Amino acid sequence: MTVHRNVLAFVMAGGEGSRLHPLTADRCKPAVPFNGKHRIVDFVLSNLVNSEIYSVYLLVQYKSQSLIEHVRQTWTMARFMPQHFVTCVPPQMRNGPEWFQGTADAVYQNIHLIESMKPDIVAVFGADHIYRMDVRQMIDFHLQSGAHASVATLPVRLSQSDQFGIVDIDDNNRIVDFKEKPKACKPMPGSTSHALGSMGNYIFNADVLLEQLRKMHENGTSDFGKHILPSMVKTHKLVAYDFDTNHIPGTEPYEEHGYWRDVGTIDAYFQAHFDTLGAAPKFRMTNSRWPIYASPDQAESAQIENGVINRSVVGSGSIVDGAALDHAMLRRSVHVDRGARLEHCIVMERSRIGRGAQVHRAIIDQDNDVPAGERIGFDLEQDRRRFHVTESGIVVVPAGYFRPGSGHHATTRGTVRAGKGKLEVVA
Repeated sequence: MTVHRNVLAFVMAGGEGSRLHPLTADRCKPAVPFNGKHRIVDFVLSNLVNSEIYSVYLLVQYKSQSLIEHVRQTWTMARFMPQHFVTCVPPQMRNGPEWFQGTADAVYQNIHLIESMKPDIVAVFGADHIYRMDVRQMIDFHLQSGAHASVATLPVRLSQSDQFGIVDIDDNNRIVDFKEKPKACKPMPGSTSHALGSMGNYIFNADVLLEQLRKMHENGTSDFGKHILPSMVKTHKLVAYDFDTNHIPGTEPYEEHGYWRDVGTIDAYFQAHFDTLGAAPKFRMTNSRWPIYASPDQAESAQIENGVINRSVVGSGSIVDGAALDHAMLRRSVHVDRGARLEHCIVMERSRIGRGAQVHRAIIDQDNDVPAGERIGFDLEQDRRRFHVTESGIVVVPAGYFRPGSGHHATTRGTVRAGKGKLEVVA
């Protein structure tokens, strides 16, 4: 495998994430927490760094402060290696008082960064997905194909074609057509149920990208999927990289090969969490040969007094005292009091589940003090009067909805310590 020293990466981290509301009420989509101690953006950044791509700009926009703070605390590089950085870049407004008008416009507003870095290759990746990917393998494919631009692809159901860029290819993987989120499309070769969808990850020759960005700006267009890539199909060589061929060291046989999830909706976000649970999960968070890095964890070890725990994650600093957890995902510093029961739940930082409270198929955002005896997820009509409830019945309690003092809680002191970081107990 070729070592690519002169690669510059742009990560599109400005997503508003309206379909993830209320989790995105005060944070952008890439900053939304995931699993025990990660955020969604950690996946793309880990993939780039593990692929030895160390020059990374995150283009941020909506409600970006929590993301900026997370990057500042987590993704620091040595100051004596100037080409090693992960930096957040807000809209520069160099051409007027405008925010990013689209994915390509976001890069165009920072075209000076490409011109000053003078890379050979520019990677433009999304920040909204849960997956592992060795980007070097895609770059090798790009170079060997003699392509001007490459698009990472994977099969998607025809019924989901309106959620993806859809590509048609010839026998040599050359893209002969690119349609952004078409209402209908024909299936990919060899299938009657799937089309070839874009993952939103692109590799460009730097000179070609600069040319296309300037042309786009002159034409008044603004997006890679809607404008640049479709226009390049007839004038440049675009190829489709098959994500299924990407090999990640340390992947276990029981994991889903080529695992990739767009967690842009509450339902998809909720389900992806449970894909990581158990002794043989679809996607294993712990892989020492391809780690997904998380923010530094200064919290104490988790403490388990007693209770019944089945296939759950208990984050550091959490206390479980005589409670029942079944497919529960507790982030940091969560207290679950005696007699409480959590079933298929995600509970975020600094929250407390009161004595005897019952929570079913719900996401409890951070800083909630759920009162003793509270019931969430059992009467959806009642829940809808207070919370956001998806069509499939997932209840989302916004951050800080239940203020401290809204119910009585017993004082607990755990005595059994788990390991640093997070504890996973499998029945």
